[in-house]
Parts: sequence; structure tokens; C-alpha cells
Amino acid sequence: MAAPSPQPPAPTLVLVGPTGVGKTAVAVALAALTPITVISADARQVYRGLDIGTAKPDRETQARVPHRGLDLVAPGERYSAGRFARDAAGWIAETRSAGRGVEPIVVGGTGLYIRALAEGLFREPPFEPERREQLRRWSESLEGADLARWAGRLDPAFLGGGRQRAARAVEVALLTGRALSWWQREARESGTLRPWYIHLTVPREVLHRRLATRVDQMLAAGLVAEVQRQLDAGVARDAAGLDGIGYREVVAMVNGELPESELRDAILVSTRRYAKRQDTWFRNQLRARDAVRGEREIWTLDATEKPEMLARSILERWNAIPAHRALRTAHDS
Repeated sequence: MAAPSPQPPAPTLVLVGPTGVGKTAVAVALAALTPITVISADARQVYRGLDIGTAKPDRETQARVPHRGLDLVAPGERYSAGRFARDAAGWIAETRSAGRGVEPIVVGGTGLYIRALAEGLFREPPFEPERREQLRRWSESLEGADLARWAGRLDPAFLGGGRQRAARAVEVALLTGRALSWWQREARESGTLRPWYIHLTVPREVLHRRLATRVDQMLAAGLVAEVQRQLDAGVARDAAGLDGIGYREVVAMVNGELPESELRDAILVSTRRYAKRQDTWFRNQLRARDAVRGEREIWTLDATEKPEMLARSILERWNAIPAHRALRTAHDS
């Protein structure tokens, strides 16, 4: 008798979009309707002590809505997409196995994290330790912009994202002879997620207004002091975490490389560019995946609507999916 075919994984709601579009607000509104645990897919929010510049959910929000994936490592420590995929798969399994009717919802704007979880990452070939160490020292000797340029030359699909990702792209390309994007495309492990994507978008002018408000709020909340505490604690100015948008501009100001009067605009320009890259990535990558699989697993929503209205729309459509119908409103509990 043939063994039964393995059951496909349960569908998982994945809420994505550019920074500032309102993902956290929608997730919190959804939590008011049905019990969820947020699996944060944000490469910046993994760092302890970096709260203001990463727009990390505050303590009150975390007390109301359980979050996994926050405050995992110290600034300067590496936390890769592969590590996230392994950790997040465990958090999702734990949430579902607890048997309390709580549904895991992946929320974030780090496309590489989400892709690693949904589709898997390549099985890294063995690298010669001595060559890898030589390459690491060479990479560390480069300025961040030079390292990013090398990454772009070696892997045309490299989309940026900080020193750590650039170093990884350079390492894989030089040690294997093939770009990291090639390995990810041709030699992936199996993904552990069956995603149903909600892609939040807003018109550009709306997003720009929201980003300007966010930058002003971050500076008023003490972003400069947050960075200074890390530097005073001995964290390197280009350490993982401090090389992100907002932090690197403050570091430059603290070191006399950027006038204080230009700080706000410098952060805002970088944030706008980052948001545009994120939105482009999600539009292209998710639709390419949709076309390959021949399935409609993406729903684009206009996030100019109130979070409560968006959450209710998401819940209604989610519960209409025949393969799922797992989320229940609080009134049905």
C-alpha cells in the first residue's frame, strides 16, 4: 500500500509593504478581531537597543499583541536570512502546536527574510576557511559604498541593504564563481511556508508624507541619543544595525561628517529611496512567483484606508479561502 502523500503546509498570511505604509497598524487592528502572533520579518528590528530608528512596536503594543523576531541579537552581530527562516519556521510551528487557536501572521518589509522563509535558501557549498578569512579581512577594509559597488558588479541582482548583505554577496560570488542570486534561484532548499500575501501600498505622495512624519517623530523621540548610547558602549560605527538607514546618518553627524541642520533631510531622502526599493521588490518578486506557480496568492490593498477597515477586509477574505478558514473573529470565539 502506497504511503499517503504528505499534507501541504497550512497557508500563512504574510503582510508586506514598504516602510511606513502601515503594516504594524494593520496587524494590531487584525489582532483586535482574532488572536494572532506576529512573526516580525524586519532585518532591523532584530537588534536589541535599536528601537526608535527601526520603528519597533512599543512595549504596550507588544503586551497586547505577541511578537516573535524582535530583540534577538546585539548590534554588530550577524543575523542572516537563513537564520531567520529557521527561527521563524520554529515560531510558526510553536504557535500552531500550542492549540489555543492563535494564528501566526508574518509581518515585515525585508523581502529576503520572507523569501527565505517561503522558498528556502541555497545549500551553501563548503568554503575553504583560509580563503574565506582572507576575503573577510579584505571586505572589512573597504568602505561601505565600495563594498556595495563590488557586490553590484559581482551580482547584478544585488539590491543593496547594508554592509552585511553586500559582504555576503561578494563572499559567495568570489568563493563559488557564481552570484548569490544564481544560487538562490537554482539551488534552493524547500521552503517551509505556504504564503498568502497581502501587499499594502499607498500613492507615492501619501507615503512620502507618512515617512516625513515618521522621521520627525523618531528625532523627537531621541534617535540621536539612541545612537550615542550604542557608540558610547563600544559598538563600531559601521556595525551591523548601525549601518541601517537613520542610524548611519546620525553616526555621520556625530562624527562631524554631516551638519546637524541636514540630518533630518538626509534620513528622509534615504528612507524614501529604501521604501521605493522595497515596493519595487515586492511588486516584481511576488508577481514573478505568482506567474511561475500559476496561483493567485497575492492581494494588493490600498493602505490609505483605516487600519480597522483593512483588517476586517483581510479577515473576511482570509476566512473565505477554502483551504483555510482558520481565523475567527473575536465575536465568534
